[in-house]
Amino acid sequence: MAARILSLPSLAVDLIAEWPKRRFPLRYVWRLTLSHLRHLMFRTSLVLTSIIFLILLSAPRSASQNVDAGQMLFNNSCRTCHSVKEGDNRLGPSLYRVLGRKAGSLPNYGYSSAMRSADFVWDKGELDRYIANPEAVVPGNNMKPFAGLASADARAKVIAFLESLTAGQ
Repeated sequence: MAARILSLPSLAVDLIAEWPKRRFPLRYVWRLTLSHLRHLMFRTSLVLTSIIFLILLSAPRSASQNVDAGQMLFNNSCRTCHSVKEGDNRLGPSLYRVLGRKAGSLPNYGYSSAMRSADFVWDKGELDRYIANPEAVVPGNNMKPFAGLASADARAKVIAFLESLTAGQ
């Protein structure tokens, strides 16, 4: 048996000779490809729609839900010492409209010397750091035995609740 030299024309002849044995004749190849593309596009659009739907379902809670959750966290963690009513100072000062207030400046409350000498205004960032670790922000404060809220999500919800009081909601 002589060795056969393969060339492009001989490969083309072999390919054409093989087509009748194949499942799909050559004339249906183009239609089959378009059908597959349509099916692939349908599946892709279905998957993308499902992903978008899942993203929308897992979207963060609305502001009012954060405020409600923040009020519950405030009641569980802060209300023992603090109030949110204007002028209602307890073991800790009233936190009514605390955002925008200078630290240690609420009248009719006996702050520690460390808090009175603190030179900052309460904003979201200061509140977040203070609620996380009061001793790190104002060393020598009187917020003992409160060591802070470790969860950033819980702190954000409490701050959203306090912010709602500042906005007068």
